[in-house]
Amino acid sequence: MKPRKKKKKSEGSPKWMTTFADMITLILVFFILLFAMSQINIVKFEAIAESFRDRVIFDFYPSPIEQKQPAESDTIDKNDEEKNQYETPAEILEDAEKKQIIEEEKMKNLEKLKQAIDEYLEKNQLNDIITANQTERGIVLILEEKLLFETSEATILDGAKPFLSKVGTLLSNIPNFVKVEGHTDNRQISTYRYPSNWELSGARASSVIRYILSNTDGLDPKRFTAVAYGETRPVAPNNSEENWSKNRRVEIVILNPEYSNRN
Repeated sequence: MKPRKKKKKSEGSPKWMTTFADMITLILVFFILLFAMSQINIVKFEAIAESFRDRVIFDFYPSPIEQKQPAESDTIDKNDEEKNQYETPAEILEDAEKKQIIEEEKMKNLEKLKQAIDEYLEKNQLNDIITANQTERGIVLILEEKLLFETSEATILDGAKPFLSKVGTLLSNIPNFVKVEGHTDNRQISTYRYPSNWELSGARASSVIRYILSNTDGLDPKRFTAVAYGETRPVAPNNSEENWSKNRRVEIVILNPEYSNRN
């Protein structure tokens, strides 16, 4: 009889341990990825994604369409390679961070402007007459009709002239563009001078601009725009005397530079 061959003992770890170790490693990598994704910086991620978005993907793949003039195509490809000088992800990331800093500075400047206007209104005892709000458009000064005009009229009242002069002084100290908006309630008007609320609201906005420019030195008329909104932008429901009074108003909008550039 032939002697039986002895089974060789396998050296090293058992096979099941190798599989188990691989599984544990994969699970560890999976959780590390989850943790990394939870800590992602959105601005940096978008900047890096942007760097790959516009790249020429098919530069290194031959075209399936036969080219009649290969030499001309080679010349064009070489020129394109010279022109396609894309920014690196690091440069795009730096640009994105700069833009974010600029936007934050603009918001800070707008907040400083609002603070300066509030201080000016308080110093000149205008808080009870003019309301100042900060919006996306800029700083909005709200003046109700009863402070400026008689009902259905667009002539500046004598009592309104002193504080409008102070508003003119305020505007002369800042470089922003200014939009003056006229608003009415929904009750219709029909006179020889003002056939509808459109004419009345436009005349009131123009009267405010005309008075400020005529009584304030150094103001550039090109900075000002008059807008008539009529009854189309109420701030309260047109269902009571109090709300009608709120809707009859003139708004002086000291425009945010970013907003004025978009419009």
